[in-house]
Amino acid sequence: MSPTAPSRPWLVLIGLALGVCVTNGFARFAYGLILPAMKETLNWSYAQAGWLNTANALGYVAGAVMTMALIRRVSPSRLFSIGVLTTSISLFATGLDESLIAQSLWRILAGLFGAMSFVTGGALAASLFQDRPHHNALAIAFYFGAGGGLGIILCGATIPMMLDLLGPQSWTWAWIGIGLVSFSFCPLSVWAAEQLRPPTGKAPPKARTPIARMLGEIGGYAGFGLGYIVYLTFLVAWMKERDASVAMISLTWVALGISITVSPFVWRNIFARFASGLPLAMILTGIATGSALPILIPNTFGLMLSALIFGLSVFMAPGAVTNFTRQNLPQSSWTSVISFYTVIFSISQTIGPIGAGWFGDWTGDIGNSLLAASALLMIGAVCAISQRPLTDR
Repeated sequence: MSPTAPSRPWLVLIGLALGVCVTNGFARFAYGLILPAMKETLNWSYAQAGWLNTANALGYVAGAVMTMALIRRVSPSRLFSIGVLTTSISLFATGLDESLIAQSLWRILAGLFGAMSFVTGGALAASLFQDRPHHNALAIAFYFGAGGGLGIILCGATIPMMLDLLGPQSWTWAWIGIGLVSFSFCPLSVWAAEQLRPPTGKAPPKARTPIARMLGEIGGYAGFGLGYIVYLTFLVAWMKERDASVAMISLTWVALGISITVSPFVWRNIFARFASGLPLAMILTGIATGSALPILIPNTFGLMLSALIFGLSVFMAPGAVTNFTRQNLPQSSWTSVISFYTVIFSISQTIGPIGAGWFGDWTGDIGNSLLAASALLMIGAVCAISQRPLTDR
């Protein structure tokens, strides 16, 4: 059964977006800023550094599968709330033990619980403004873009300067601080989810998902998982190898976060207009371009242009598949289908960081991994452009 429309839908949307700030802006992408300090302090190779994001991705796979198993018995609202709270705990705990085993455990758990919250939150956001297509498209895009962008802005404005002032060994305090900020976001996020709790009653029958007719979108999203994470994992490490200043690193990351935050307003009309794979193909092309630009134009202009294009695109890929699901499938299947997409994405995402790290070690330049990621993203765009709508409009 559908939840009753909340009386304050925009505040509800902000609360849901803060959940993305925790589960994605912090739990997945803050690592790219902290990685150089951890690598230096703990004497890691690029492959070891990439492993921790692969561990996070493995947790994401488990979280998406678990969400698919639980969604028929536990409401999306409850799963979202549990996910935000437990992800916050995992982030805080990451700063308490430096061992690789402990780091791997908390990265896995942050991925597991983060996926639970991210998937169900997307379905909750898609349930807002159902009788107003442009508002609905904006709600979906805002959920994925604004919260993640805020997290990246907050991290970019604080973590590089903190690590520069206190030294690389202070990376543990960066995680503790992120955990504390995450705890402060939890009350509004949990309240927002509760406003969208469906009324009790018999669940609607589960609709059959036409997987064979969705292969273009699935292939595109798999390409997204393989390629996008390389930029967010290794860009700062690549910049530090080229003696980029702390101010330049911070500026690039904040510019990236600002671009992500405004991206919903760029894509909302495209989401509202197209029920095909075109939005995802356009987004993947933007991510691919942004990933390659720092290598092709290795100066300040290239970095800023890269952050702008990458930021305007990267968080909209989940929005594109959610929008595709919203426009082509019945609401009773939304959460399970989004969970399925997340499983595909997460499996491919496990390969990206450790594969890119190995390739960077082998070639002696992590910039080569950014170019390889760009090529994979373009292959994903070709898959996505082949996707046709599932219903006549």
